[in-house]
Amino acid sequence: MSRINTNIPSLIAQRVLHHQTNELNTSLYRLSTGYRINTGKDDPAGLIASENLRVEKAAIQAALNNISRANNVVASAEGGLVEINKLLIELEDLVDRSASEAGMSIDERNANQLQVDAILDSINRIANSTEFQGRKLLSGDLAYSTSGVAAASSYFANVRINAANIPNDGYRTVAVQVIGSANLAELTFAASAVKSNTPGAGGSVTIQVNGNLGAETLTFASGTPLAEMLTAINQSTSLTGVSATVSADGSGLVINSTQYGSSQFVSIKVLDNGDTNFAANLSNGDQGDHKDEGLDASVKINGVQAVTDGLRASMRTQVLSVDIDLTAAFGTKDGSLDASRSFYITGGGADFMISPNVTTAGQASLGIQAVDTGSLGDSRYGFLSSLATGQSNALSTRNYAEAQQIVRASQNYVSQLRGRLGAFQKDTLESTASSLRVTFENTAAAESSIRETDFASETSNLTRAQILQQSAVNALRLSNAAPQVALALLG
Repeated sequence: MSRINTNIPSLIAQRVLHHQTNELNTSLYRLSTGYRINTGKDDPAGLIASENLRVEKAAIQAALNNISRANNVVASAEGGLVEINKLLIELEDLVDRSASEAGMSIDERNANQLQVDAILDSINRIANSTEFQGRKLLSGDLAYSTSGVAAASSYFANVRINAANIPNDGYRTVAVQVIGSANLAELTFAASAVKSNTPGAGGSVTIQVNGNLGAETLTFASGTPLAEMLTAINQSTSLTGVSATVSADGSGLVINSTQYGSSQFVSIKVLDNGDTNFAANLSNGDQGDHKDEGLDASVKINGVQAVTDGLRASMRTQVLSVDIDLTAAFGTKDGSLDASRSFYITGGGADFMISPNVTTAGQASLGIQAVDTGSLGDSRYGFLSSLATGQSNALSTRNYAEAQQIVRASQNYVSQLRGRLGAFQKDTLESTASSLRVTFENTAAAESSIRETDFASETSNLTRAQILQQSAVNALRLSNAAPQVALALLG
């Protein structure tokens, strides 16, 4: 080295030392923070990817929190339904025991009525007090609001919306089309009276009338007119589920099931035909041997074939779950009404966002109709409130069969609602949560692999950087000492 103003080896050593010091500092920073990427310059592309993954993790965690909250809401609602179900079972017991009039005094029946009134008050209290963070759950606050249902009372006897995804600031149309008529089970007796096959001779016929509710044995003497036969059959309707009317031309009887659907039937067994023409004048029915079955309506809801039971049509899709009781006029397409009718779901329900993406598809919706005494029951028999003192089905009216049907319809709805809530928890909330947890794990693993420090590798880099820094320091010291050689030339 013969020049002293510019020490090139020193400049090189300084540059290398600066670089090695930066490498050492970077390794120390990564080891102290636990992250490989601490600033954008560390890995611009990796930073973008990891930040996007962090957003996804936050969204997934929020969805999991929403699911947990939804579980709490549903569990609170079911807690109230459990108590209502217990009260309905007690109400069934009171109605059934009161029906045994010969073994019960009037005072005891009146005491039972007091219990019935207390139970009805308790059901209303639970329905109006079951809430979650101030939101009432069983009073109808979480039921869906509709438009056009009241105006279609001649088409729909009852509409129950279980779930519906409604577009923001919009509504969902529900179009109901009857494409096949529901039928009653029906047999005919084509004669004006029970007649003897032998002119002038007496004789009688004994038949057994069977329906969904049970059977009744009736005996008619020869010459019994239609009016007496009709009265005898109709007096047993509550026992058999079978009623009779005079045919349109007045020449015979039409014997029907009281309800529509394939689960309904009418069967007449001629136990003793005697010397009469009864069996010969009795229609055979579609099942043969004087038996006929009803027919379910065939219905489409929003173009989807509905599952039907008599006049009830049910549809379950991802965006709509609904049960509709059709009126007899609409379900049988008697010509007085159009074969199609629409109504609209305009809002309401309980909406839970259970997806990381805030979209209608990621929203789970649930409708919980009111379960007070004015809502529980059946449109055919009446509602639970009619069992109160002074009402149409109080114990003093002795309408025990109707009261029992109302209680059982109420209990059936509460049980179905509990089952629907349970299915929502198990098959919607919990299954979604399980899937999201797996997604969260994979997203976290991906973000970790991009952003976090690999300690095994980084400690190796630290050791290397320390050695190279020390080497650079020694090199700088030697390069700074090299110009002193020039002094020997002056010597």
